Amino acid sequence: MKYNRINSALFVKNRKKFADKMAPGSIAVFHSNDEMPRNGDAYFTFKQQSDLFYLTGVDQEDTILILFPDSPNPLFREMIFVKETSEQIAIWDGARLMPNDVFAVSGVSNVFWFHEFWKTIHSAFLLADNIYVNLNENDRFTDKVSYSNLRFTKEIIAKYPAHQIKRSAPILANIRMVKEPEEIELLKEAIRITKLGFERLLKFVKPGVWEYEIEAELIHEFIRNKSRGFAFDPIIGSGKSACVLHYIENNKQCKDGDLLLLDFGAEYANYNGDLSRCIPVNGKFSKRQAEVYNAVLSVQKKAKTLLKAGVSIPDYHAQVCEFMSEKLVEINLLTTKELKDNPKAFLKYYMHGTSHHLGLDVHDVMHRFEPMQLGSVLTVEPGIYIQEEGIGVRIENDVILTENGVIDLMEGYPTEIDEIESLMNS
Repeated sequence: MKYNRINSALFVKNRKKFADKMAPGSIAVFHSNDEMPRNGDAYFTFKQQSDLFYLTGVDQEDTILILFPDSPNPLFREMIFVKETSEQIAIWDGARLMPNDVFAVSGVSNVFWFHEFWKTIHSAFLLADNIYVNLNENDRFTDKVSYSNLRFTKEIIAKYPAHQIKRSAPILANIRMVKEPEEIELLKEAIRITKLGFERLLKFVKPGVWEYEIEAELIHEFIRNKSRGFAFDPIIGSGKSACVLHYIENNKQCKDGDLLLLDFGAEYANYNGDLSRCIPVNGKFSKRQAEVYNAVLSVQKKAKTLLKAGVSIPDYHAQVCEFMSEKLVEINLLTTKELKDNPKAFLKYYMHGTSHHLGLDVHDVMHRFEPMQLGSVLTVEPGIYIQEEGIGVRIENDVILTENGVIDLMEGYPTEIDEIESLMNS
C-alpha cells in the first residue's frame, strides 16, 4: 500500500464499539471483498470491503474476521483468517501478511490461514445463538452481481437453520457515522491531496485542452502524494456536459467561454476526499456565469449554517431547497408565481441532494431519516444546472459536525470568483 501504516489502536477501538452493541450469545462474521475478474486472466485492482477495513485495517483479499465477545472459549472471541502466503505468491504478486504482520496491523492475535476457516469455526458457531452477517445495505445499491458476504449468508442459513440471523449493517452505520480522531486525520490527508490536484488544474486549464488531459493531471498529482488514485470516477464536464450529473466520459475539448465543472476526490488509506468546483476555461467568468456561480455559493454558505447535529438529512435538505428557490427567482430562472403554483419547481434546476456522509465510502453509511450526530463528516454540495444555457455549477466542500456548528475541512480552498480567476491568470 502507498499510505503510511495506521496505528492498530484505531481498529481495536472500532471492534470494541461493534462488540459492545452485539446481542448476548452472538458471533459476527465479516468477509473481504472478492477479487473482481476483468478479462482473460486479469483482475481489477483490489478494493477492500469497507467494514472489514474499518474493523481490522487489513487491506488484502481472502480475509475473514470473527467476533464472538462472550464466547466461553477465549480462542473464538477474536479471530482473523488471512490468505496463506507462499514463495510463488511472493514472486508473482508480492508476499501477503504473515501472522505477526496481521497482529501489527489489526491488533488481532488469533490469526489463521483462510483455508482453515470451516474446520476451525464450526464449533464456534455451535456455541452461539445468533449469527451477525454483513450485507451491503446501502439504499443506493442494487446487487446485480453476487458478493462474498451475500454468498456466505446463504451458506450460513443452509448450514445453521436453527440459529437467529442478525444484521451487522445497522450497528456499523451507527458507529461508522461518527468519526474517530484518527479517521479525521486520514480524511484530512485525502482532502489535502484533493486540494493539490485542484490547484494544479487552476494553472493548467485553458481553451483547447481536453477533459481527459485534465483527468491525467489529477491522477499524476494524487499518486505522487501517496494516494491510490481517484476516490470515484472523476467528473470533468465542460460546457453542456456540466449539466449531466454523473458525466464521466471526459472526452470533450474545453472551449473558450465554457464553464468547466469538476467533481473529484483523492483516496488515501481507503478514506476519501470529495470536492466540486466550477471554473471558467479562459480564466474569466462571464457576467451570467458569475451570477449563477455566486447564487450556488450563497446557497452553500447558507447550507453550512443549517447543517446541524440533531437534524435529519431530509429535513435539512428541505430547508436548503427553500433558500435555493429564492436564489432561482433572483437569477430569473423561476418566478414567485411558479413557485407558488408548484413548490417543487426548483427541481428543474436543482435535482440532487445537498449532502451525503463521507468516510471509507464516498457515499458513506448512514441512517438517512435519523438525526445527524456530532462527529459526522458530510459534503455540502448545492448546484444549479441550466440545460438551455449550457451552464452547470456545483460547489462542494467536506465538513465535520461539531457542537459549535460545522468545521469546513476545505476552508481556504479556492472558492470565491476572484480567488479562482487570480490563480488561473497568475
